[in-house]
Amino acid sequence: MDYGDNARKALWSNNIVLGQTLALCPLLAVTGTATNGLGMGLATTAVLVLSGALVSALRNLITPEVRIPAFVLIIASVVTLLDMALNAWMHELYKVLGLFVPLIVTNCALLGRAETFASKNPVAESMFDGLMIGTGFLLVLVALGATREIIGSGTLFANAGLLLGERFAFLETTLIPGYRGFLLLVLPAGGFIALAFLMAAKRAIDRRVQRRRGAHSRLDVATAGARPA
Repeated sequence: MDYGDNARKALWSNNIVLGQTLALCPLLAVTGTATNGLGMGLATTAVLVLSGALVSALRNLITPEVRIPAFVLIIASVVTLLDMALNAWMHELYKVLGLFVPLIVTNCALLGRAETFASKNPVAESMFDGLMIGTGFLLVLVALGATREIIGSGTLFANAGLLLGERFAFLETTLIPGYRGFLLLVLPAGGFIALAFLMAAKRAIDRRVQRRRGAHSRLDVATAGARPA
């Protein structure tokens, strides 16, 4: 596997949100703040890595006829263990994300990676793929949550110390003191609006990169044609 190419695709060109428009339900449900997005992103990444490793390790034992139920069972088992661990050791975060963590089972990105990659590749490569896919999802969660939080309330990573532990209290920032906030961005409709702008920004960047590459290609051809034989 080309690890660099896999990382580039997972983080940008084939990002499960910006490239494939998958996992939108958890994305929009928990991104009222950047802190919530960070928590859900870390949880989803952990599930992707662990479920990918288990699916890869058991791929020769799972018959094709029952592979989908088996993959769902593996993912559900990992999510259940993660849910119990959050409740035991990160209870404040669990109280915020507890409702949404079990819904990770229904995240089609997990089943999709288990089917298309983990079931066909070795454990180490499957874990790396899960890590990259999860990191790409986490970055979008944090970016969307930060956008909504900054415009909606003028803060960034609010309650990070309460949710993630005192070690993360330094993340709590008030960017616009005295700002009364823009309520629309905090509401569910604001999630759709902010996501639309993020996706539009990615497509604009992709088009600009393609135009530059095209211009460089034409310049190279013209330069090569102008060289003396």
